[in-house]
Amino acid sequence: MEADTERARAMAPRAGGESLISFAGGMPDSGLFPIDAFRRVLNEVVRDEGAALLQYYPVGGYPPLRRYLATYLLRFGLEARAEDILIVNGSQQGFDLIARTLLDPGDAVAIEQPTYPRAMQVFRSFGAQLVPVDRDEAGPRVDLFERVLERHAPKMFYCQPSAHNPSGLTMRRDVGVRLLAVAARHQVPIVEDGFDGSLYYGQRPPGPLKALDRDGVVIYIGTFSKILFPGLRLGWLVAPAPIAERLQAAKQLADLHTSALIQAAVHRFCERKLLDRHVARVAAEYGRRRMVLLSALKRRMPEDVSWTEPHGGFSLLLTLPSGLEAAALLPRAIERGVAYTPGSAFWVDGAGERTLRLSFSSVTSAQIEEGIKRLAELIRNARRQPARRDALERVAAPLV
Repeated sequence: MEADTERARAMAPRAGGESLISFAGGMPDSGLFPIDAFRRVLNEVVRDEGAALLQYYPVGGYPPLRRYLATYLLRFGLEARAEDILIVNGSQQGFDLIARTLLDPGDAVAIEQPTYPRAMQVFRSFGAQLVPVDRDEAGPRVDLFERVLERHAPKMFYCQPSAHNPSGLTMRRDVGVRLLAVAARHQVPIVEDGFDGSLYYGQRPPGPLKALDRDGVVIYIGTFSKILFPGLRLGWLVAPAPIAERLQAAKQLADLHTSALIQAAVHRFCERKLLDRHVARVAAEYGRRRMVLLSALKRRMPEDVSWTEPHGGFSLLLTLPSGLEAAALLPRAIERGVAYTPGSAFWVDGAGERTLRLSFSSVTSAQIEEGIKRLAELIRNARRQPARRDALERVAAPLV
């Protein structure tokens, strides 16, 4: 719903003829999609394997794609056999299957904060009680993580080690090692939401937690949504054997299998190195947009505004000056022709009132410059005239 809302808002004319510049939708730029190349491989697999691919299919997934993924994950240090990989309908189904398999109503789930709102929604829909573990620039605080495990005995811990949403930060390797040791000692599974390791800015990220997992505590979720097409709804899970069997049984009950036709087309796309070519292209473009955003923020924002510098992903987290709240400011921002996502949407306990997420992936460089100009002017003006909080329900709700 967020993506649909943002597209509609982005095209709506504003007062004075201005179009809304939206930093709210953290999604790939559809203008960069390799549509023609994918159409060709899709036509080929229908021609070559259509009769088999359009039948019922094994729940685990299309074998050539599972074999490809086993090799692909090795690039990032993650060793997994093809039979260890379960193909699912995007990372969102991955969350659902994990929650369905591991949780009972009332169970505690430890979750880094800030965090991905859709993960919170899934776990809460199964009756889980979310217990936040605050993070800093290095990752989740290990001391707080251990305290949560001792006090609440959660059934799992959810985190995003790389390209963290909303901050774009990457977990430091030593923090990951310590988290794994604590999780192993308490026998608590870590659900790792893995952003593709080939899409990063600057120094290469240290690799997935799953690559360091010697005790079988990590369940890894991967997806093609960020590096290829979100509309494919194609992802995968890698889990310790006892949990993997239960996840596969839950998948079979949920929908029998993910589309074999789509799996085969993606496999052929990847096998021909078309994915590698595409990722190199979009990583360069997103990297340029990131630099434009960071440069515009440094030039235009007041000194008491701060922000994260993303190592990967599509967004960063900005912190407003004391006395301003992002949600209350949003109606004025939209009137001024710029939108963002209030940071409170990413906090388990509703904190983060002074923060907001700026997503740069689907905004052109020219729009970024103009959007940050408008936002900086708004922040300066807002300190002289505080925003009305009662406007939040009228305008901000659709963006969360």
